[in-house]
Amino acid sequence: MRFADFTAFDLFLLAQGLGVNIALFLVTALIGMLVGICWAIVRFYRVPLLSEVITFVSELLKNSPVLVQLFLVFFGLPGLFHIRVTPVTAATITLSANTAAFVYVIAVSAIESIGRDQLEAARVFGLSRWQVLRHVVAPQAAAFAIGPLIALLVNQLQVTSLISVIGVVDLTKIGNILNMRTLKPFIVWTAVGLLYYAAAKLVALLGSRFENRLRAHSAWRGL
Repeated sequence: MRFADFTAFDLFLLAQGLGVNIALFLVTALIGMLVGICWAIVRFYRVPLLSEVITFVSELLKNSPVLVQLFLVFFGLPGLFHIRVTPVTAATITLSANTAAFVYVIAVSAIESIGRDQLEAARVFGLSRWQVLRHVVAPQAAAFAIGPLIALLVNQLQVTSLISVIGVVDLTKIGNILNMRTLKPFIVWTAVGLLYYAAAKLVALLGSRFENRLRAHSAWRGL
């Protein structure tokens, strides 16, 4: 095997790998947030049986290793249902479900932080449960949940580094290939770490700016 130096082109390859991580992060974060919020709404309406099932599934997802979940989806589903699951599909399913579980917990906590007196007052004024959810619960819950959600998203971006173990050619996978080719682990993994750091810092910065705007809007409306 012929070894080579770490070059500027290798940085381009690492940047391409980071693009895979970011694309998967954006897709799974969107799906996970939509699913998690829907689960929280089911909990808000206290749908019999379904609420208990969602809570149980959420507990399983957030209290088990993501790597194990990846293996179960990628290796377990094909063996159990005799279907073909690609690495990207397995990563999308796993990360979306894992994100949904944590979003559900955050959303439920945000909803429960709202005083019962506000809900009762809204019902006294004739608002339906949907109107209460939309006009009373959602704005205040969003202001409460935005901070924990930003922290969750930063963490979920870093969790995407695990998808390389099932064959997705992401930043970590390319870093491992370059490490074996150059035999310069300090340079390669420093570059990988800095790229992950830059991406996470960007997510945190954008989230912080959105949080400040949301809180300013909420304060202006007196929420």
